[in-house]
Amino acid sequence: MEPKNTSGIATLLTKEARFRLLEESIPRLHKCLDRLTESDIWFRPNQNTVSIGNLVLHLCGNVRQWLISGMGGAPDHRKRQLEFDEEGPIASVELHKMLDQLAAEIQAILERLSSEDLVSEYDVQGHRVSGVSILVHVVEHFSYHVGQVTILVKSRKDVDMGYYQGQDLEQRNE
Repeated sequence: MEPKNTSGIATLLTKEARFRLLEESIPRLHKCLDRLTESDIWFRPNQNTVSIGNLVLHLCGNVRQWLISGMGGAPDHRKRQLEFDEEGPIASVELHKMLDQLAAEIQAILERLSSEDLVSEYDVQGHRVSGVSILVHVVEHFSYHVGQVTILVKSRKDVDMGYYQGQDLEQRNE
């Protein structure tokens, strides 16, 4: 059975993606970067762990490839391995600018997505995927790496990031 209001579902999905990316994840990355020195940002704990700087570059590359290029139609110039090979330093202020530019590009794409865009198929990174799949991938992938950045900051600086400060998370659905 077909959903009765697909445009309503499209609106809900893009609204949630906007919240998760623009109001939650990107601000958390800014908050993490603000806690760190340049050497902290580019520190690699070991050979198999990339730096926080690498993760920021990787997130920008991934979103551009999947959402901005994949759904938005912009040219795909991504060189994925360079995101991990970069040893820095790229200054914190530049990483902040990259995230702000990414947020503006995400906002522009999400504002114009239609129900048709979400059910259409796109070729991205060797995969044939729907617009829904792209949004789910981008939000999930972004959140995953923001969690990694957060744990690296918390372990390096011994700080509580305060993401839920002022919220009562003990409320129950009764």
